[in-house]
Amino acid sequence: MRHDAAVDTKPQQCQRCRGTLCCLETKLGISCHAVCLRKVAAAHNTICFVPGAAGVLVGHPFDTVKVRLQVQNVEKPLYRGTFHCFQSIIKQESAFGLYKGIGSPMMGLTFINAVVFGVQGNTLRALGKDTPLNQFLAGSAAGAIQCIICCPMELAKTRMQLQGTGEYKQKTKNYKNSLDCLIKIYRKEGLRGINRGMVSTVIRETPSFGFYFLTYDCMTRYLGCEAEDSYVIPKLLFSGGMSGIVSWLSTYPVDVIKSRLQADGVGGVTQYKGILDCVRKSYHEEGWRVFTRGLTSTLLRAFPVNAATFATVTVFLMYMRSENDLRECDPGPVIQQPSSL
Repeated sequence: MRHDAAVDTKPQQCQRCRGTLCCLETKLGISCHAVCLRKVAAAHNTICFVPGAAGVLVGHPFDTVKVRLQVQNVEKPLYRGTFHCFQSIIKQESAFGLYKGIGSPMMGLTFINAVVFGVQGNTLRALGKDTPLNQFLAGSAAGAIQCIICCPMELAKTRMQLQGTGEYKQKTKNYKNSLDCLIKIYRKEGLRGINRGMVSTVIRETPSFGFYFLTYDCMTRYLGCEAEDSYVIPKLLFSGGMSGIVSWLSTYPVDVIKSRLQADGVGGVTQYKGILDCVRKSYHEEGWRVFTRGLTSTLLRAFPVNAATFATVTVFLMYMRSENDLRECDPGPVIQQPSSL
């Protein structure tokens, strides 16, 4: 139930969590959960890093498989599918081959979470009311802004994931690590080089994050994720997992194009002039199925990683509400803010 009470000189009561609202929150129609977010905002980075790092460790092998499948040459394919790709990488490059490029998302994890949580929370408060549309808009704003960090990070990750494909011991290494990769690209191509694929990244991330936050918000409301509910953890896990799947499905074809653009030129040959040229050539050579390459790996990764991340972040935030500072918000529903990765 939304709180739309008129402004009064006395604190009003939030209809959702029975906590009190000051005049300003009453006027704006913001529940005391939004106030709670401000009080625990300083702890967001620490809270989000642990589940976020765990998500990267678990999900990175699936991401490596996804990228390899997305960019492989259709005329001389190295992999027949998701599981064959897993087997081939482990056999040819050892299990460590699945973790190539993991340094990049690990480096950018804290910064991206800080940007996503900050922008999403502030945008939602600026919009005034916690509605599904505002959840989507706030999430979209967060997705668009974080591309400044996300695009160079994913460029380095993609280049590292493709380095030494099929080699147990790499004969030559173009890049020592993710940071070295970005430095060398910058020296050779400048700012334009390290922002390769920026437009496609923005097109992918903006609606994707909107659906990400919107789905989680709708699912937790529909399932009734109350703090005192004995089944709150399974509900949060399911809500988080579905949020990850919906967000990926909403823009997955764009992710294929982004990966191809960022991988373009790795072997010294540039194939694409831009986004439209990449779409046209990919479709002409491989048909519509090209836009679903690596989807199985992505969905296998999306549900467990996002389920664990959402649930962990939310539970942490629930227990961060100490009785001294936030005692009036204890009965309320969980805070509906996910982690970005």
